[in-house]
Amino acid sequence: MKHRTIAALAREGGVGVETVRFYQRRGLMRTPERYGGGGGIRRYGDEDVRRLTFIRSAQTAGFTLDQIGELLSLDAGEDRARAHALATERLAALDATIADLQRARAALQRLAGACGATSKGPCPIIAAFQG
Repeated sequence: MKHRTIAALAREGGVGVETVRFYQRRGLMRTPERYGGGGGIRRYGDEDVRRLTFIRSAQTAGFTLDQIGELLSLDAGEDRARAHALATERLAALDATIADLQRARAALQRLAGACGATSKGPCPIIAAFQG
């Protein structure tokens, strides 16, 4: 097993050191004991890298930190129903966001078309955003 400093762990996980510390404060990652007494360096192993990668992947999928904490606490073999429920909830939220974005895109597309159709009068885009 390879041992890493917090800086090496953060670099390997594609985050900053303060992000790792934040995850530790939130209880998503462990804070290892210091090697060599009170002033020693904390060492992180392969499992810490896997956990950090899991957290980052789950965030990319749109899970909140609370949901990620719950996913981390689930037993891989016994809690499939809850993991499925969390994923289903996340999918519904993503679908709602996609629908909102599609409506925003259509509205902006209409405004851009109206703006480009003529050069007279106020710009419809600016007018729409001013209320």
